[in-house]
Amino acid sequence: MNDFIDSFFNSEVIFTALPSILAYGLWNTLILALTSTAIGVVIGLVLAVFGVSRSWILRAIARVYTDVLRGLPAILTILLVGLSLAAPLRGVTGGNPYFLAIFALSLIAGAYIGEIFRGGILAIDKGQMEASRALGMSYGASMRLVVVPQAARQVLPSLVNQFISIVKDTSLVYILGLITTQRDLFRVGQDTAVQTGNLSPLVLAGLFYLVITVPLTHLVNFIDHRLRNGKPAKKVLDPEQDLRTAAVDIKGEEPVR
Repeated sequence: MNDFIDSFFNSEVIFTALPSILAYGLWNTLILALTSTAIGVVIGLVLAVFGVSRSWILRAIARVYTDVLRGLPAILTILLVGLSLAAPLRGVTGGNPYFLAIFALSLIAGAYIGEIFRGGILAIDKGQMEASRALGMSYGASMRLVVVPQAARQVLPSLVNQFISIVKDTSLVYILGLITTQRDLFRVGQDTAVQTGNLSPLVLAGLFYLVITVPLTHLVNFIDHRLRNGKPAKKVLDPEQDLRTAAVDIKGEEPVR
């Protein structure tokens, strides 16, 4: 038992790893996840609009992109993007793979978010589109101003779930060879574990992942419950009932009417 605690919960090793995790491990994980999700939302919106377009060419483009990016393992996509674009984009990235990591995660996120938005758009009643067209709005304006905003509200829980997945996928970008100050939670924990010969830094990294993902999971449940059931009804004040309740509290019995 003591060996188990020493291997996984060694306080001395944990305090050794904590400064590095707080200094750049946690920071880089959040940057990678937030930036990739933001870009992925833009890509996903385009794919969703393509996916419900009247043009079979646009639908085919969206379908192929989505099938390929969702079908490949995330780590393989990151590796392929990092290796294939490192040389052509060296003048832009300066040879820094950090930007390629964000780009790869954005492509992956876009494929999933596109399907989320497409499902949300298809869930909107067709009468919404017909009504906006009847008012003289173009197809594009109807999608942009009427359909997509309603779909975005419905898919919010799914978007938060996708962000949680991206947070966990950031642990895969280490294969691109990021420098020390660019490494995520997992890589920082792994490096310290190798240096110390102890697994406690990986446990610490896992705890930080939980700190990020668990509250978001509960937030998803709250948002989903709110969207399904709406706000709780406000209690209508009844002065007469309040007086009767007060009388019961004071006398301990129901007053005679």
